[in-house]
Amino acid sequence: MATPIGNAEDITLRALATLRAVDVIACEDTRVTAKLLARHGIERPLVAYHDHNAERMRPLLLERLRRGEAVALVSDAGTPLVSDPGFKLVRAALAEGLSVTAVPGPSAPLAALLLSGLPSDRFLFAGFLPPKAAARRTALAELATVKASLVFFESAPRLADALADMAAVLGPRSAAVARELTKLYEEVRRGGLAELAAHYRGEGPPRGELVVVVAPPEAAPAPEGEALDRQIEAALAAMSVKDASAVVAAATGLPRREVYARALVLAGRG
Repeated sequence: MATPIGNAEDITLRALATLRAVDVIACEDTRVTAKLLARHGIERPLVAYHDHNAERMRPLLLERLRRGEAVALVSDAGTPLVSDPGFKLVRAALAEGLSVTAVPGPSAPLAALLLSGLPSDRFLFAGFLPPKAAARRTALAELATVKASLVFFESAPRLADALADMAAVLGPRSAAVARELTKLYEEVRRGGLAELAAHYRGEGPPRGELVVVVAPPEAAPAPEGEALDRQIEAALAAMSVKDASAVVAAATGLPRREVYARALVLAGRG
């Protein structure tokens, strides 16, 4: 049985019981997990499983599972399988019909969402944005119309630039930057994207692991008259009347029939 477990200070009693019961513990850094085990008086064999050795170690861990051994997968911080190679091990185990269960631990994306004060009924976790500015802006443009709070991981050196790109592409939205969540020096800073970008550019990169939460787009009034015509014409330049009508209707919230009728006129068919 493969069991993903978060390695954190507030580890659960269920996770401790699981670690005591497994045959081997696979972890990102054996030194980090060894400290956790020593703190709780647990002695189990450790093997490293991380980005750099995953391709080599995965078959070995799967073979142990096939023999009926119990394997725990432990992350250095927070819940495993989120933006790390653990999901490939779980996917491979499931593909062979091997048993997999989870022992949830602290989750930085969820904790950040809860502490941000931003809408939590709908959200999208987008992981890390691309490190290069052009690619980052392209990725943000693809997310600009998502009607949900956006949750990102970000590195400290790139934080100010990433926030500035968010402000440029997503507009003047509220946001929160959460640092070292569920740990001793937990901190959350809230404000507008441009305001947060200016703060971290002036203060320099913060320490620790970071999560950025951005508010969903505000509902804009539906365009009318010439503004609507310009939007339809822009869509017509790249697609059929039917497709352009569907895209504009979805973007504006206007009835598709109404947009289609106007698109026919502008296309010279009405």
